[in-house]
Amino acid sequence: MSIRLPCVLMRGGTSRGPFFLAAHLPADPAQRDIMLLAALGSPHPLQIDGIGGGSSVTSKVAIVGPAVDSQADVEYLFAQVSVEQGRVDTKPNCGNMLAGVGPFAIEAGLVTPTHPETVVRIRNVNTGALVDAVVQTPFGAVTYDGDAEIPGVQGGAAPIALRFRDVGGSKTGQMFPTGLRQEQIDGVPVTLIDGAMPMMLVSAASLGTDADLPVGALEADAALLARIERLRQVAGRRMGLGDVSESVIPKPALLGPARHQGQTLTARYLTPHSVHRSMAVTGGITLAIAARTPGTVAFELASTGEGGAVIAHPAGTLQIGLKIEDSVVHWASVLRTARRIFEGHLFLPGRTLQTASSQLAAE
Repeated sequence: MSIRLPCVLMRGGTSRGPFFLAAHLPADPAQRDIMLLAALGSPHPLQIDGIGGGSSVTSKVAIVGPAVDSQADVEYLFAQVSVEQGRVDTKPNCGNMLAGVGPFAIEAGLVTPTHPETVVRIRNVNTGALVDAVVQTPFGAVTYDGDAEIPGVQGGAAPIALRFRDVGGSKTGQMFPTGLRQEQIDGVPVTLIDGAMPMMLVSAASLGTDADLPVGALEADAALLARIERLRQVAGRRMGLGDVSESVIPKPALLGPARHQGQTLTARYLTPHSVHRSMAVTGGITLAIAARTPGTVAFELASTGEGGAVIAHPAGTLQIGLKIEDSVVHWASVLRTARRIFEGHLFLPGRTLQTASSQLAAE
């Protein structure tokens, strides 16, 4: 007998995945993850038996519920579902999927809309980060129509402004977990930074490559990817994250100087075993902070400027607003869009429930 699971499929920024109410999923993480793997169709390279898209940016899940404290309206748990492995990672945040949380929460009845826009206060469960999402709600109804455009998404949509509060130390509690703004791993200069996302920043030139290369060219270089992974695993241990071989954090980024006027940096963001087709919001925020912090690998490559940064990526650019005073990042802001694609019930195979029950019995 199939399981009927209420579901809304949404695009958030340059990512896509199902949005669930927390009350509709098991409270036990192991049980929940079994259902998420079945929902997306993992493990399978095409995710043929689920609604995943066979890519890391289309194998994501947002779980939303009411907040438990007065600082937020809703809580958002992000889950990265591995495409080819039976693994669900809830360590990182995802700023792109975050763009869909505000409108989803309003339309789910968790937040009362106002005219002409509604501020939804979101707490990210993965990292504890607080984010304000400004959603367009003319006459008290969410609209997805508008003229705002973001690289990596065709056409325009209603703007959603995201302002990340108290950015820094998302997983480790410190902006620079090792106490250094730049250090070396196997002779390669790196910056290990935990802004909105734990990351390892490295100049592409120091690895004998170019941050301007197309995604396909970088992914075809198996030796380069293997070297980056070796560096990343050392970085994870130094950052206090332990063995990160089964985790997607820290995320690596290959950096180079800006090629066009008005840009700050060129970057290729890894997720971590493939190259992002555009740029993650949390990754872009972390890169912007590094670009404006003296002593980092990013600062040495960045064009001069204050107050924010423009990160060039494979699909265009990502503009980040920053408020930094005395080396303290008070907030970071970015413009995103979202779209509600379908709503209804997702049918999971009956064996999913049997597997979950077996897992519970074993525990």
